[in-house]
Amino acid sequence: MVVGGGGAGELLEMSAASDSSFFDSSMRTSNINNNINPDSSILISKMEDVVIPFSSEVPCDNNGQRMWWAFLASSMVTFFGGLFIILLWRTLKYLWTVCCHCNIKNKEAQKVNNPANNQAADRTLKGPDEKEEAPASEVGWMTSVKDWAGVMISAQTLTGRVLVVLVFALSIGALGIYFIDSSDPIESCQNFYKDFTLQIDMAFNVFFLLYFGLRFIAANDKLWFWLEVNSVVDFFTVPPVFVSVYLNRSWLGLRFLRALRLIQFSEILQFLNILKTSNSIKLVNLCSIFISTWLTAAGFIHLVENSGDPWENFQNSQSLSYWECVYLLMVTMSTVGYGDVYAKTTLGRLFMVFFILGGLAMFASYVPEIIELIGNRKKYGGSYSAVNGRKHIVVCGHITLESVSNFLKDFLHKDRDDVNVEIVFLHNISPNLELEALFKRHFTQVEFYQGSVLNPHDLARVKIESADACLILANKYCADPDAEDASNIMRVISIKNYHPKIRIITQMLQYHNKAHLLNIPSWNWKEGDDAICLAELKAGFIAQSCLAQGLSTMLANLFSMRSFIEIEEDTWQKYYLEGVANEMYTEYLSSAFVGLSFPTVCELCYVKLKLLLIAIEYKSEQRESSILINPGNHVKMQEGTLGFFIASDAKEVKRAFFYCKACHDDITDPKRIKKCGCKRPKMSVYKRMKLACCFDCGRSEQDCSCMSGSVHSNMDTLQRAYPLSSVSVHDCATTLRAFEDEHPSTLSPKKKQRNGGMRNSPNCSPKMMSRHDPLLIPGNEQIENMDMNVKRYDSTGMFHWCPSKDIEKVILTRSEASMTVLSGHVVVCIFGDVTSALVGLRNLVMPLRASNFHYHELKPIVFVGSLDYLRREWETLHNFPKVSILPGTPLSRADLRAVNINLCDMCVILSANQNNIEDASLQDKECILASLNIKSMQFDDSIGVLQANSQGFTPPGMDRSSPDSSPVHGFVRQASVTTGSNIPIITELVNDSNVQFLDQDDDDDPDTELYLTQPFACGTAFAVSVLDSLMSATYFNDNILTLIRTLVTGGATPELEALLAEENALRGGYSTPQTLANRDRCRVAQLALYDGPFADLGDGGCYGDLFCKALKTYNMLCFGIYRLRDAHLSTPSQCTKRYVITNPPYEFELVPTDLIFCLMQFDHNAGQSRTSLSHSSHSSHSSSKKSSSVHSIPPSNRQNRSSKTREGRDKQNATRMNRMGQEKKWFTDEPENAYPRNIQIKPMSTHMANQVNQYKSTSSLIPPIREVEDEC
Repeated sequence: MVVGGGGAGELLEMSAASDSSFFDSSMRTSNINNNINPDSSILISKMEDVVIPFSSEVPCDNNGQRMWWAFLASSMVTFFGGLFIILLWRTLKYLWTVCCHCNIKNKEAQKVNNPANNQAADRTLKGPDEKEEAPASEVGWMTSVKDWAGVMISAQTLTGRVLVVLVFALSIGALGIYFIDSSDPIESCQNFYKDFTLQIDMAFNVFFLLYFGLRFIAANDKLWFWLEVNSVVDFFTVPPVFVSVYLNRSWLGLRFLRALRLIQFSEILQFLNILKTSNSIKLVNLCSIFISTWLTAAGFIHLVENSGDPWENFQNSQSLSYWECVYLLMVTMSTVGYGDVYAKTTLGRLFMVFFILGGLAMFASYVPEIIELIGNRKKYGGSYSAVNGRKHIVVCGHITLESVSNFLKDFLHKDRDDVNVEIVFLHNISPNLELEALFKRHFTQVEFYQGSVLNPHDLARVKIESADACLILANKYCADPDAEDASNIMRVISIKNYHPKIRIITQMLQYHNKAHLLNIPSWNWKEGDDAICLAELKAGFIAQSCLAQGLSTMLANLFSMRSFIEIEEDTWQKYYLEGVANEMYTEYLSSAFVGLSFPTVCELCYVKLKLLLIAIEYKSEQRESSILINPGNHVKMQEGTLGFFIASDAKEVKRAFFYCKACHDDITDPKRIKKCGCKRPKMSVYKRMKLACCFDCGRSEQDCSCMSGSVHSNMDTLQRAYPLSSVSVHDCATTLRAFEDEHPSTLSPKKKQRNGGMRNSPNCSPKMMSRHDPLLIPGNEQIENMDMNVKRYDSTGMFHWCPSKDIEKVILTRSEASMTVLSGHVVVCIFGDVTSALVGLRNLVMPLRASNFHYHELKPIVFVGSLDYLRREWETLHNFPKVSILPGTPLSRADLRAVNINLCDMCVILSANQNNIEDASLQDKECILASLNIKSMQFDDSIGVLQANSQGFTPPGMDRSSPDSSPVHGFVRQASVTTGSNIPIITELVNDSNVQFLDQDDDDDPDTELYLTQPFACGTAFAVSVLDSLMSATYFNDNILTLIRTLVTGGATPELEALLAEENALRGGYSTPQTLANRDRCRVAQLALYDGPFADLGDGGCYGDLFCKALKTYNMLCFGIYRLRDAHLSTPSQCTKRYVITNPPYEFELVPTDLIFCLMQFDHNAGQSRTSLSHSSHSSHSSSKKSSSVHSIPPSNRQNRSSKTREGRDKQNATRMNRMGQEKKWFTDEPENAYPRNIQIKPMSTHMANQVNQYKSTSSLIPPIREVEDEC
């Protein structure tokens, strides 16, 4: 057939002849190595007769011949040729080894048989040894090359990893080129210099050839390497590319085998450190094997269906795209077989027969396993993506519906400022449906991830290094608190190990476990790390309720965020909920307050700003910060002072920051106090001191008598005399008075008399000394010497201390306790046994033994419970005075009567067995039964001669045995308790819902929240769940936790915690001026309005007037009312239950039965000299009646009318106490046993009396020292 004419035809004939000769030689070679088709000659003859019409697509097919055999032959020759060479090499090597081995054996045998020829044999054997030295060096060179090649392909180095990843990426690229070329005919002519894809494919395959050489060199077994899948892929993909360049034609052929490289996908991801878990590796392996097999099989079907059968002269081919073949293989594997696409060629159908067997098995096994792995993947296994401009915190530990809901309710409360913080929860257990629904309700601010903080990978997922803080929640209801604390400590260690700078706030159950946190090197409480010990705070709250009943409820409500619930009807709930809406906030004080004393600022904030300021953060001259609670007149406000306020929301507290005297002085509505637009000129320190003194005395600058005329007129002289660097704001009065002292001519005699010749006023001391420390008054050498030689306090001076006592010395039998006069004491009913977890009674006793109480003011503590349990706790209690133990059970009425429970100031009911019961309703059964048992008891009034002070607590400056001597703080004295329902009780609960069982006469709904129930509002029930709010409160302001701990623990400091971590016991210390100064701190007490100087305000007066009067006159800061439940009723009621009202408004009306919560200053004048000490907690009245406070004002009519009655009762009291004291001494730790009896206090000298009189004249508000008396 003629396809062309002229010279062109001859040229084509010559080309066909050359191609025919190459074809013949190639096919002969292929016939040797290929056993698939034995009748090759027939196939060749048929091929020679095939003629394809010339077309533009295949311009090089001049005679219409297909050249696929050339491409296939190149691969076959390479594969079988290399295989033949490897086998031939192995055969020759084996024969050579065998022959050499035989020769050596023969020579050794000859040497043994002919010893005479040993020397010749040695020379003969020496020759081969010398010859073997040369190959030895050659083998070493080959080994080094082999090792280098192995390192290059093993991904052990960065170069190797890059090479392996690059080979895989190029393989996928070559597969992509195949996908592109699959749309073209199977065989076509292409010019290498014009086809861009062919050039790229050529470059890829050159790289594959070099990589194949490296793999071949590094292979230990060349034969197995030659038969590897990756090697077979290279044999059938690399040589055809070079043939394509030579023939200027392309054959799609077996390039689909590059899909088998996908099997290595999981290895590549492991090299890149992307896959780390076994499940992910397994999932990627299954998917890669399935997909690579699927794509490879589809490529073979695409080749044979588009080419046709060779024995059918390629006439039965059909046009199928590659992706149609992919579809065909899928419906075949799944046994669906729609029939729209099917194989027509014999090769295709034969392949499908075998593929169905393997493909169906693979589909049936791989696909379900892949689905199972995907379904079992953690739903919350992703990573957190931080948002710019938004902080996030990580919450971990005990993540349950209850703990999370309580946390979110407080953290995201609307009363806070806009909380621009995202909360990330991390827990190793996926949330249940209820918890998941809770997360979805807060999806804009809450995310949950499944993992463990002990795993650094999970910490990286939640971006712990960029988190603002990490909060760890504890399981308060666990059976083993020590194990729970150990888990949380390990969480802290793991987080700190991953990121030492992260701020951590963790909950701890047991106080003694806090010491382990100090062992963590990166734990630093100064940087914001905090441990909220639930046992410590719970015991502290209960202890403060022993001093001021209801205080635990008030404090719990203050740091918990509660929404305001308005009630129209006039009930006790209305006033209680108005107080509940108050919370504790912090805000920096305006510069308008700089230089003013704390009481002045406090009054201004309350009256004008409607804010209650209770404490400030004070920076000393050494720039050390400390929180001062109601510090008194001697502290002046500094620039940038941080104040602690009680208010209903954060917006109200901003008034203290925005307040400007120039703009807001005449504003009466506090809501109008907002940021003003005026620029406040920076006042000089001297001018500010001058105005501060004028403000304190309530006069204008011109009329102020605080400074003499010389000071007004010689301000420049003052500035030169006292440079700015040496003057601080709180030293204003001292500096001005010093200036006056240097100009005595300008001082009048009256002013000299007022100043008393003292340079350092007790109110404004440049060294911030105590306001009226007796050790600083001349003439008190005797007291100073006694304090130096006797250990009465612990080494920090914060707590009363005594030498350790053996438990046997404090144990009382029932008969001994009955014979002892116990009154005004604290009864602690404790349930526990040998196996119970320790409650930590030391945290309950420490606030009751704070050093800001005088010794005679300490309430005796009597523990009633199992002796086996109390022995375990005694190690932490043996250094506290006035502690006794009555072995027994709190359910025994005989034991309760023996300790005079009807005369106690407070009965505390605790249990150490609560968390050992799985049923939540039964966890509090012991405490509830004990509480109901006490309330149902009846008592005889014959013992009523001993008055029980269950309504008012002894404030500073007043002896409970001598009310006439201190009318400053009146308190209610009532007859002896005749029914148990009137005994002040506080019961600890674990389950909040069990509060409904404490009071049988209340109508609380079982679903009512704890803070809305009557027992909690009355302060008779306390649950540890209220402490959950401290986590979020501490995060927003870490000073809140410090303030709460200062209030409830009696003065626990980080230094004390470090000491307890070392010795687990308080260490006694000698009294020094420094330790005694630590006593000068305020404490909480209750005032009664029934009697005393405030009685006129008790009957219809305003709370605001009481607040201002108490603050101005006695430096007492009132912050709440403890009112009878039925006080609002017009008809009198017999109910003695009271409830808490927090921070009442100014115009709130008072009733005579109200008790006022107040912060009292430490009273140095409350010490009493007792020539004979009673064996009960009360002292005799003889000496106390001789001394009177300078506060004393004429007693009210009520006092006069009742004085005779009290006198008679006091005589009976003293007679009974003296009689009981002669029988037995119970408190072995009394000072008469601890101190030598030869210490005598001499009467006050004339010189000392003059000093005291001078001291009195200098302070009209602060009571001076009454007498030099021995407190103990």
